[in-house]
Amino acid sequence: MAIKKLQIIISAIASLIALSHIIWPNIAIDAVTLTLLMIAALPWLVPLFKSVELPGGWKFEFQELKKAEKKIEKAGLLASITVIGKTPEYSFQMVAEEDPKLALAGLRIEIEKRLKDIAGINKIHSSRLGIGALLRVLSQNKILSGEESSVLADMVGMLNNAVHGMDVDYRAAQWAIEVGPRILKGLDEKIRKK
Repeated sequence: MAIKKLQIIISAIASLIALSHIIWPNIAIDAVTLTLLMIAALPWLVPLFKSVELPGGWKFEFQELKKAEKKIEKAGLLASITVIGKTPEYSFQMVAEEDPKLALAGLRIEIEKRLKDIAGINKIHSSRLGIGALLRVLSQNKILSGEESSVLADMVGMLNNAVHGMDVDYRAAQWAIEVGPRILKGLDEKIRKK
């Protein structure tokens, strides 16, 4: 809901500036007006694009994480929100504001640790398996459903982008702070069930 309000505020301010720029007869529609109109439209267009890059190095790549979150929730891997406390429990949460890449890389490491724990509990030797192979083995042994394995593989692929230094925006780090602990708690529940 806060994002919707922010979108409305940004659009309204940029539109008012553009409109006042147009109203005065000595000011013609120029690059300034067009830029302001683009800024007004941007909050509404961002959800339609996988990536938007603006002058100054601003880059938005967020939609894939939101899609992955929906898939993970559908697969039953998200713990309820009530299980999660307000105090940061994981190191990736503490660094998210300062270094979004490090936060996403930390979340990926935490997921891999839990998958290795799940494998160990089920007597699967995972020390030489990469995370992709580990997910396949867990799925083949019916420890994770095909859907669970698939959504985790998709998500880990996106988190790997952060590990390999690709651009990450602040919303991705915020997503890691909010959704990451729920994913980890969901995996912890699988560990406890064994």
